[in-house]
This record gives sequence, C-alpha cells and structure tokens, in this order.
Amino acid sequence: MYEHLVSFKFKEELSASLEKELLDALYALPSEIPGIVELTAGINETTETGNIQGYTLGLRVTFADQQALLAYGPHPAHQSFVSKLDGLIDNVIVIDYPISNKK
Repeated sequence: MYEHLVSFKFKEELSASLEKELLDALYALPSEIPGIVELTAGINETTETGNIQGYTLGLRVTFADQQALLAYGPHPAHQSFVSKLDGLIDNVIVIDYPISNKK
C-alpha cells in the first residue's frame, strides 16, 4: 500500500461554505477512483501555532498499491477537484511513501 499526504496553503482564508465544498469533493473521490483504500481530510485545528505556516487543509489517502497512486493524479475526478483550487492555492506539500509494517 501507499500513503499520499497533502497539506494545502491558501492565498486567503476560505469561507466555511468553500471549506465544506472542498471537503465534500475530496470525500467523494473514493467512490470515483479505483484503488483508494481510505481517505481522510480536514481543516487544521492544531494549537501548535509555530508549526502551521499557513497550511490549513490536510489530506491523507491510502492506496492499494503504487499503480493506484500513479493513476490517481490524472484521473478525471481528481482533476475536477484540482480545478476547484484554481486561483486559491499559495502552496502545496505532497509526500508519497510505501507503507511498511516494520516497527
């Protein structure tokens, strides 16, 4: 399995309705894109103010395998979500890694 972590930094604070629209769009992805095992997303509520750096929306997607992760980016449902971000994003951090059961 592969983990896909994303932190979004927006140019300005989003309205509650736009936050809900983006979260709803993210939570619709597992029903539209094969290979998504689990998806969680939310608005940052950390109290660690020194570490936020303006990143306010987080996303974690677990994929069945690397092929599913690679197919996710160009998938039309993902591209539809990306188009909702047009003009809103200041920066995005993405981390992808294979999940290991080693402890």
